[in-house]
Amino acid sequence: MIKWIQTLFSSTKTADNTAYMKKFLIVGLGNIGAEYVNTRHNIGFKILDHFAKKEAIQFETVKLGSLAEYKFKGRTFLLLKPNTYMNLSGKAVQYWMDKENIPLENLMVITDDLNLSFGTIRIKPKGSDGGHNGLKNINLILNNNQYTRFRFGISDEFKKGKQVDYVLGEWDDDEKTALPERLEIASEIIKSFGTAGLGNTMTAFNGK
Repeated sequence: MIKWIQTLFSSTKTADNTAYMKKFLIVGLGNIGAEYVNTRHNIGFKILDHFAKKEAIQFETVKLGSLAEYKFKGRTFLLLKPNTYMNLSGKAVQYWMDKENIPLENLMVITDDLNLSFGTIRIKPKGSDGGHNGLKNINLILNNNQYTRFRFGISDEFKKGKQVDYVLGEWDDDEKTALPERLEIASEIIKSFGTAGLGNTMTAFNGK
């Protein structure tokens, strides 16, 4: 009888761990409000919106943000757009990681990056905040920087003293033309992260 109970417990634990490892939290960073929708700083939101439209899923207003759920190849992807504004993003990330029991290695955060040319993709397993206020707050709240970040280049084509205006400015005509193809690639990155793993995803997409 004791052996049977031990076997049952072991099987349940394995099943729980399997479910735990197959759930992913994909966080797109941005600022809420109509005035920010098409700005460079909101590329995280834009990528998740494109993904949701492509896969015919809907965002719902939830605590600390908007959330959509997508199931693919036995994995569950939770797409989160925090509504806390950029510099307080960590609160939403922590809440949904805890609520959904998401391990740190299954977290991906999507941000803009001034240090990369427009549309350049850089996926890293860890790192500093690089001066990005959203990442800075997430690192602070999680007390950890060992999570995947997907950086999308917005370039640094701004005049001295105009960084804020540039980051919070809208895409120019050339960028708008190129964005759809970049957003398609970004959608594939999200799927690859959960199915092929981080290493394979970095190899396949970094620098594309």
